Amino acid sequence: MSLHLNKNLSKIHLYWQCQFIGWSLVSIYWAYTVYTRDNYGFFYTLLNYVLDIAIGILLTHMYRIYALKAEWSKLPIKQLIVRVIPSILLLAILYVFISNLKWIVFRTFFVIKNVDFFKSMMFWDPILLTGLRLMSIWVLAYHLYHYYQKEVVTAKENAQLSLIAKQAQLDNLSAQLNPHFLFNSLNSIKSLVIENPDTARRSIDLLSDLLRSSLYEKEKGLITIKEELSLVKDYIELEKMRFEERLHLEISVDKIVHNFKIPTLSIQLLVENAIKHGIDLIVKGGTISLIIKKQKDFIEMIVRNPGTIDDTKRAGLGLKNLQKRLTIQYKNKATFNLTQTNTEEVEAKITIPFIADENI
Repeated sequence: MSLHLNKNLSKIHLYWQCQFIGWSLVSIYWAYTVYTRDNYGFFYTLLNYVLDIAIGILLTHMYRIYALKAEWSKLPIKQLIVRVIPSILLLAILYVFISNLKWIVFRTFFVIKNVDFFKSMMFWDPILLTGLRLMSIWVLAYHLYHYYQKEVVTAKENAQLSLIAKQAQLDNLSAQLNPHFLFNSLNSIKSLVIENPDTARRSIDLLSDLLRSSLYEKEKGLITIKEELSLVKDYIELEKMRFEERLHLEISVDKIVHNFKIPTLSIQLLVENAIKHGIDLIVKGGTISLIIKKQKDFIEMIVRNPGTIDDTKRAGLGLKNLQKRLTIQYKNKATFNLTQTNTEEVEAKITIPFIADENI
């Protein structure tokens, strides 16, 4: 928290530095003009110089406050341009009126007493052109800076997501290749080779597909729910060789979400976890319920299994990586929860935003 606060303070400090330095440099031209052309003298030139800096900072800071409040930095380029162009024009007009008002006050009190207020306020050339130029440069620089910062953050998040996905790939492959899993699978296949060769061949195909998906599907990053369910069914079919009637799977899926894309192998991880920490520890086994549905603007993926949560054990590395992937992929808008719904049932739920662009 303190690190985040320090970063914000550093950004604010940088902003004010740029404001003062930038407008101080810009205002030197006008100070030189009134000093050499209008013979204002040192004191009046300095006063005019300070007022010019204040006008520039006031207008642009007001723009910054509004832009931050309206979250313009999060808008796509096209939507941002539509808002920026009229804003620049408005800032330039305000620059004209405030500058003219400054000149009226300045001349009335320090130079000449009688000033035609209306005529002075209507003096637009070349002040409007100057205002348009200055405000365009400032607004463009401001949004380019924020765009650059956003791109840097996105690049870092993508790099981190890639690393976590690769680690998850290795974790999942490790789980599939662990001696216990392979020993049970191969033993079951061995017993079927003579008794039921067709089933044995099917089991070998399933095991091969699962190991292949552990290696290659993870690289996709995202996969449709329909494709993910196919992997889950293959995994359950293979595990049923070991658990037989002790393992059952019930699936309920809204048709509308079939082609929606989710992080690859995320549902399979929940099902694996349900078998390892639920079904495998219960003598009579049980039923795993998989429910996928659309709730308003979110997709809910729920896996329920008989069992209890052991609070003395830490969450597995696979679940931790899943949480990190969700956080980065959906920018803190997705959630994962593992809860004890009653004394005999555990529920794992992933909630992700329903985004029209399925590639996110």
